[in-house]
Amino acid sequence: MLNVIGIIPARFASSRLMGKPLADIGGKSMIQHTYESASKAKLISRVIVAVDDHRVYQAVKKFGGEVIMTPGDITTGSDRIAYVASKLSSSDIIVNIQGDEPFINGQMIDQAIEPLLFDKSIEVSTLAKKISSVSELKSNSVVKVVFDASNFALYFSRTPIPFVRDASNFLERFQSADFYKHIGLYVFRTKILQHFTTLQPTYLEQIEKLEQLRMLENGIRIKIVETEFESLSVDTPEDLERARIFYKKMKSVK
Repeated sequence: MLNVIGIIPARFASSRLMGKPLADIGGKSMIQHTYESASKAKLISRVIVAVDDHRVYQAVKKFGGEVIMTPGDITTGSDRIAYVASKLSSSDIIVNIQGDEPFINGQMIDQAIEPLLFDKSIEVSTLAKKISSVSELKSNSVVKVVFDASNFALYFSRTPIPFVRDASNFLERFQSADFYKHIGLYVFRTKILQHFTTLQPTYLEQIEKLEQLRMLENGIRIKIVETEFESLSVDTPEDLERARIFYKKMKSVK
């Protein structure tokens, strides 16, 4: 039985929303929501929060979560989870669960893990969802992905891909082709995670500001798993307000 561990990198000093992991959503911190949501995945045996700030460390301890302090000079989430993975006595698969997705569905996480359980040749997987609106297609903050017939990523971009040559506007593009947005949850075999974090930033990665392009540029294949579930990422104060409204509605339905 493979040992699958979920790690949630939680950085305190977000440029757009300072102290983001501790932001309150309906009486719970965002990091608590994320931890509890991730813990619902059936294929994960353990969830750990990787933090860089003692306030977040204490908050996770307070709600009973497992937490590890990481060096403050670590700049990326991938490096942070690699640091934690290197401290573990045993791990076959590491799941990088974004700390700013408080309502991530446990089934989504399981969907992303499954390919690595059934195919030993797959080293990395991630999620994609069909884009459902023109606004998503136009947004530079929504990362798009195209993949081959075997569902391996060909490219990620902030611009709409593929380019529909015969369309004259975004609406025509949307109506003429299927577009997919990338959901930034990654599943790594532990060895490939450690290898990936030794690689230097690459040309396309630096242009697009997308870390996953470093894998493609170095020949690391990424399996794309299509999901029907939506993800709510919190990057700005406006996102936080939407998350609070979403949680309030969710609580009223129960």
